[in-house]
Amino acid sequence: MPGKNSGFTLIELMIVVAIIGIIASIAIPTYQGYVMQSQINRALGELSAYKSAVEERLAQNGAVTNSDIGYSPSPLTTGTVATNIATLNADGSGHLQVTMGGNAHGDLTGVVLRLERSVAGSWSCIVDTSGASNWRGRYSPSGCTVN
Repeated sequence: MPGKNSGFTLIELMIVVAIIGIIASIAIPTYQGYVMQSQINRALGELSAYKSAVEERLAQNGAVTNSDIGYSPSPLTTGTVATNIATLNADGSGHLQVTMGGNAHGDLTGVVLRLERSVAGSWSCIVDTSGASNWRGRYSPSGCTVN
């Protein structure tokens, strides 16, 4: 069969490129949402690790500075060793708080993660999203109240 060419036509290639574009337009935002959700959960997990140190300092009636609880700033937050993340009141209530920033996704910059301790000793999670204009509810960690 002389003159028979094999290969793809331009139309076929354009259809494949269009299909890849459609898949990418769906997959990329979904992936970024999962990245942001995992960054919030990671920062919250790192913050939660200091609850036991705060409880110990409270039982000893000690100070609650970053060095007392062994605070090491996360690259996902704006925290520094010089700025204390823990606050304790005389009645035993208090909180641990960090602000997202640093290497976190740009849409998370300004989100405040706060673990509040009641007088009775129970901890609750609060996420203040007023500083992040692009916040989506799907980024919320389970068990946290979003303000």
